[in-house]
Formats: sequence, structure tokens, C-alpha cells
Amino acid sequence: MEKRHKKEHEDGCKHAEPWLDGSFYKSELARLHTELVKMQYWVKQSGCRVALCFEGRDAAGKGGVIKRIIEPLNPRGIRLVALAKPSDVERTQWYFQRYVAHLPAAGEILVFDRSWYNRAVVERVMGFCTNEEYWEFLASCPEFERMLVRSGILLLKYWLSVSDSEQERRFQERARNPLKRWKLSDIDIQARAKWVDFSKAKDLMFEHTDIPEARWYQVEADDKRRARLNCIRHILEHIPYEDAVPDPIRLIPRPPEDQNYHRPPRRAHSLVPDYYGDVPKAR
Repeated sequence: MEKRHKKEHEDGCKHAEPWLDGSFYKSELARLHTELVKMQYWVKQSGCRVALCFEGRDAAGKGGVIKRIIEPLNPRGIRLVALAKPSDVERTQWYFQRYVAHLPAAGEILVFDRSWYNRAVVERVMGFCTNEEYWEFLASCPEFERMLVRSGILLLKYWLSVSDSEQERRFQERARNPLKRWKLSDIDIQARAKWVDFSKAKDLMFEHTDIPEARWYQVEADDKRRARLNCIRHILEHIPYEDAVPDPIRLIPRPPEDQNYHRPPRRAHSLVPDYYGDVPKAR
């Protein structure tokens, strides 16, 4: 029987929503992965430039969505950019300068795990930028993105939304689990008490930067499986790709071994021990 949870949207409204079935999720993700591969071949063949920006509240699941997008793709054609805090030199540069250096080339897909929108939310709420810098960003950002789109870059922006209660549950899990504790930064802990401030910053950001040339798309992310599938499918629907997967490769027979060459014995090499040699093998 399918479990249900209470979904609390950022507007405070609650409704019951079923968790997505695990078996369906796996089969649908496999199907979407096939489509992503087709899309990447088309991007390379057409010379299209794709930039995907992922923003959202802490613990909203950006990393999980991004991982499922990148997973089946050729790493030579897709790049993940997750910039650390700016250096002393970068702080003196034009704000967008360090992001421009990472924009995609022809045939490339670029994924920003947090982007220039750091200024509109995190920097604003945490006091890492001045009031003047903040308002200058809101004025400049739409023009910056219009330039990107006019240059031919296909820009898609996603905001992952998570309810207050679900975010807190994930924070508590990260605090307990040593394998996830790295996800809980000092900034995350400080920002935990600023839910309302982040809501205000996000709403104002949407008001100024949700433009026809580069719309914001919000992903409801309390159910991680549902969020991943919805986001990938939305990307596929907004990139006009065709099936550009090349025909199957016909491999010619391998040449016979050189009978005059004798390879050194295996004992001549330093082998990694088979630590699991005693584990029963699958039938």
C-alpha cells in the first residue's frame, strides 16, 4: 500500500500526496535516461549550447536531480559547475564574470549547481553582499540572461521547492548520518533559522528575473523521486532534440594472437587482493 505524506507548499497550503512507487520510478528513470542520451547526441550534432541552472532551498534535492541527469551521459559533453565562495580577486570583478568563464561551448551541456542567483538569495539573506550590490544584480540579471539567450544559449532555470517540515527532517537525517554530514555546511546551519527570509528573497527574485526569455520553473521536491522524473522530463520537453544516436557499430573480428609474443606471468604484477573471494557468487 502506497504511503502518503502531507505536502506543505511555500504558501502554507497542505494536501495529501502519495509517494511515487519505487518500481515505477526505476523503470521511468531508465526510459528518461535513454532520452537524455538521445538528447546529448543531438546537442553535439547540432552544436547547440545548453545551460541548466539549479537553485532552491537547502536540502531541497538539487544534488539528487543533477546526479540523475548526468548519470547516463558522456562526461566529455556535459559539465557540472559548483563554484566555491569567490576569491579576493573575484570579489573585485564584475559579478557575472566568473560565471561567464564556464558558459557552454557548441555541442555542450552545462549544469550549474547554484549559479549567479547566489546573490539574489544566499548572499542577500546571509548578508554577504551590500544592499547596492543586491539591487544592481536584480536590475542587471534580466539583461545578462537576455544576452545569453540572444547568443544562442538554451537557458533553463529550476527552483527546487521543499516544505519546512521536510527540510527539517532532511537536516536531522544529515546531522545523524556520517555519510551525509558533509552536505550540512556551516552556512546551512546558520540559514536554518531564516526560512521566512529565504521565502521573501525567493519571491522577490522571481518577481524581477522570471522573464519571457528565461522563465523560472519550480519543482515541488518533497518527494525526491517525483521531483527527479518531473525535472528530467521537463528538460526533455524544452530542448527540441531528435534521435541522433548513431547506428550500431559493427565490430570486425579481432586479429589472431601473436604466437611469438609471450606476456609476463601475472605474479610479476602487484595485484589488488580479492577481499571478497569468500563471498558466495551469484547463480
